Amino acid sequence: MTEEYVPVRLSHLLRDCSVGAVVRGPDSLMVVQDIHTWDRPGADPLEREIRYVDRVRSALGIDRVLCAPPRSVKQGGMVIGWVPALRFPTWMRCLRCGSMHHAPWRARRAGDDNRRLAETRSAGAAGECGDCGGDRLEQTPWVLVHEDGYLADIPWHDLAHRGSRNPKQRQCRPDRTQSYLRLEETGTDRIVRCTRCGSDARLPSGALPRIRFPPGTWQQPWMREPPAQAPETLALLLEINDVRVHSASTRTALVIPPESRIRRGTVTDRLYGSARSQRSIRNAKNRLARESAIKRLAREYRCTPGEIEEAIAAIDGGYPLHGRTFTAGDLLADEYRALIEAIPDLGEDEDFVTEHHTQDWKALGDMLGAGGTRRAVNAVSRLAAVNRLKEIMVLEGFQRAGGEQITPPDVTGESQWLPALELYGEGIFFTLDEALLQRWEGRDALQERAQAFSRRYVKRAGQGIPEFDVEISPRFLLCHTLAHLLIRQLDAEAGYPAASLKERIYCATGKEPMAGILIYVAVADEEGSLGGLMELARPERFLRLLIGAFEAAVWCSLDPVCSEQEGHGPDLLNRAACHACALVPETSCAYGNVLLDRGFVKGAAPDVPAFLDAADPDAAEALA
Repeated sequence: MTEEYVPVRLSHLLRDCSVGAVVRGPDSLMVVQDIHTWDRPGADPLEREIRYVDRVRSALGIDRVLCAPPRSVKQGGMVIGWVPALRFPTWMRCLRCGSMHHAPWRARRAGDDNRRLAETRSAGAAGECGDCGGDRLEQTPWVLVHEDGYLADIPWHDLAHRGSRNPKQRQCRPDRTQSYLRLEETGTDRIVRCTRCGSDARLPSGALPRIRFPPGTWQQPWMREPPAQAPETLALLLEINDVRVHSASTRTALVIPPESRIRRGTVTDRLYGSARSQRSIRNAKNRLARESAIKRLAREYRCTPGEIEEAIAAIDGGYPLHGRTFTAGDLLADEYRALIEAIPDLGEDEDFVTEHHTQDWKALGDMLGAGGTRRAVNAVSRLAAVNRLKEIMVLEGFQRAGGEQITPPDVTGESQWLPALELYGEGIFFTLDEALLQRWEGRDALQERAQAFSRRYVKRAGQGIPEFDVEISPRFLLCHTLAHLLIRQLDAEAGYPAASLKERIYCATGKEPMAGILIYVAVADEEGSLGGLMELARPERFLRLLIGAFEAAVWCSLDPVCSEQEGHGPDLLNRAACHACALVPETSCAYGNVLLDRGFVKGAAPDVPAFLDAADPDAAEALA
């Protein structure tokens, strides 16, 4: 077998190039196999366990261990730690004559009585057409996708004979060893034709037809098992670059105290990370055996037996969270509380460090006169630089054809672990003034504008489209749109590519209201972004960015059309927001680039006030 190695960024391995995705290599298309195949024989994925993420697992409802993907290393001229992918689709087409060949890179194994196909590559067979001598064969860029998560080759023979009434044509049987099918292009249409019986079928441009998932077809290209039950709904014929072919389902959370300040290398830390050492103590049959195990570990760890006793007692007591449990609702609220608290840098082991500039921010406001600049300062109640943060990204699975079902990374759902990444970075965090927010959001026109979003969102959820855990309100739409405007401002003025930035929106009403925005960068590297973003949280520099964001909200190059839209984008869940003003790369937005409206930032005629009007004493009287 000739192996082809394709370098992939770790963050892409949990998104665009995750399990089940069809990716493009230098010479071929391939599909990434499930996590059962990610390790060489004898390797234990639990050796890559990501520790001290119990809060994240509890809040996200994950009961499996989180482990990092294998990293490739070279040992003795061999590459160890690669993630396997299978060449797919298996049909290739001659660009000269249109003849179709099934897996021409496979050669029949010499001396094999069962004539099994081997995955050995034959450059001549894969690159040349045996019908016309053409030297350019390309994989057909269409696949069969089912909403239950299944992926397969298109049954080209069945498609060509679909609906045929001629007895001769109906008796024509598939034979993958022969190149008797032709895929011809006529204008915008494509025709698949059988040269043996003359049957053909036309594939219209645009939407491709739906067909039944063929009986006996493997549920995934690398699996040798068909679905346990024949799918009732029809499958889609899609191009491989269609977003419905594969959509990774990931969850993210920040690591905050106490887990972010664990001291590495302590006796408790070492014992917590060694299940073998813990078992040697817990499985001791009597007191003498327990004492012997503790003394042995004390010698191994170069500490006293008393320290081992204290460490095992702390672990038995629920270290590091000491038995606390969390829910998804606690996740953002806990992060918000950690962000509004100044957390000093206590050493290299601290993964969450904040430096607050609120006093300097307010002092800057006192130096300014009346006007838009002063109003922008009044609108922000807290400003902080997040000098260090760690984000956990977990791959829960993938979806296909817009279906609701999430197929787990191991497909069967029986694995003990899920792939996850530790992403390191920094950011800017600020909160909007709660008194100004309450004064602003009380207007009936704002509530009515937000309710229009809410009604469309409920309708979308009724169609089976996954929901975001969010309460749609004027303050959320304001915070989300403002976050996008700031990301675009950082891209335009600070040199940060928008695709490298992310948002986290902390928004709630009630007893513990929240209105915070975190713009951050996080990568799978401990160096983060070398301090550039947190420097922009200094009051003078952040003020320029904030004013620029508010000014960018006032006018879009596609106005007045953009501002006057009643709804556009997916399911009409955007209003005054388009690619020219408020949309950002998909990787930057936590909500799929929907629920955006510049009207909540700049105001909209006749009764929707701009948010900064609430920060103006004269305008505030009219809002009260």
